[in-house]
Amino acid sequence: MERLIYLDNSATTKPCDKAIDYMNNALKNAWGNPSSLHTLGLEAELLVDSARKTVAKYIKADLGEIIFTGSGTEANNTAIMSVANKKWGNRVITTQIEHPSVLETVKRLESLGFEVIKLKPQENGVISLEDLKNALNEKTVLVSIMLVNNEIGSIQPISEASKLIKEFSPKAVFHCDAVQGFGKMPINVKELGVDLLTASGHKVFAPKGIGFLYCKKTVKISPFITGGGQERGLRSGTESVPLISALEGAVLSLPEIGSALKIQKELWDYAVNLFNGSGFIKVNSPENTLPYILNISVVGYRSETLLHFLERKNIFVSSGSACAKGELSYVLSALGLNKSEIDSALRISFAHNNTKEDIDSLLTALEEAVQKLRRS
Repeated sequence: MERLIYLDNSATTKPCDKAIDYMNNALKNAWGNPSSLHTLGLEAELLVDSARKTVAKYIKADLGEIIFTGSGTEANNTAIMSVANKKWGNRVITTQIEHPSVLETVKRLESLGFEVIKLKPQENGVISLEDLKNALNEKTVLVSIMLVNNEIGSIQPISEASKLIKEFSPKAVFHCDAVQGFGKMPINVKELGVDLLTASGHKVFAPKGIGFLYCKKTVKISPFITGGGQERGLRSGTESVPLISALEGAVLSLPEIGSALKIQKELWDYAVNLFNGSGFIKVNSPENTLPYILNISVVGYRSETLLHFLERKNIFVSSGSACAKGELSYVLSALGLNKSEIDSALRISFAHNNTKEDIDSLLTALEEAVQKLRRS
């Protein structure tokens, strides 16, 4: 069987050994309820505290500012719906290229009577700070802007946006979906200037079912899930100690960001040069994106058909966001791509274990796919 080449790391990652070891340890040795007052509960609570400390340190947050959730999607819902009871304003600002867990939740606010402004990105996939400034007013209750786009890799100017928000809408809550940036680029929540930040474990080699919400200690938000009062009362329900512990193991295993970014940039540049020179591949990702995501189009060949051809070669990529489930990309549409380019788009997403040989194999397979599909 041909070697498996996995280039869909933005959809999910394979759990790393330390994440699995930490999870197994929690399952075997700390299976008590962390809210229980006896020794077994204390052992579980200590693992949760250790994980919280590790995550907080990683994003330069305070220990009490980390709220564990069941996913990045849940964290986004919690952050956004927390403003639903704000009575002093009704404007919500986001972008046209957010993840569905943001856009669909914002749509719920719209149904409750909130005014929603969706900023259109520029050709490079980055919002205009001038557009943001013009949208801000004294009635703005929430601004939600992602750190890294999950389809094209564009990086938004979060710290600059934060300064504008504080100047023109000082009462607004600023939320950042950092699911695709966490673990791949430096994140310092104080330097970013955000009030709320969300991330997901299964994008950084932890199992599925664990995420977290950073909530600045001076910011008051409403709980999305109520009940037993766990996680500062913001996420009730018995904590999943094995998954939380697995997240800690994954974070501790992440490579040093500076050196990893340098390696990924070399791989990204290699792929771009190779594809640009192919004569049949169009690169959709703009320059200066996070070099873990590369969006391309093989115009004239449907992405779904190409996906299945590549799969038979044991090469795995995506047609866009895994949450889109095959729908045409609204992100690429917002960037001005035509239907043919969108319909043939593929998203390649790297991890630290991908190589130039993987890119060579992908190009060879795409060349073969084009030749065979053209003949048929």
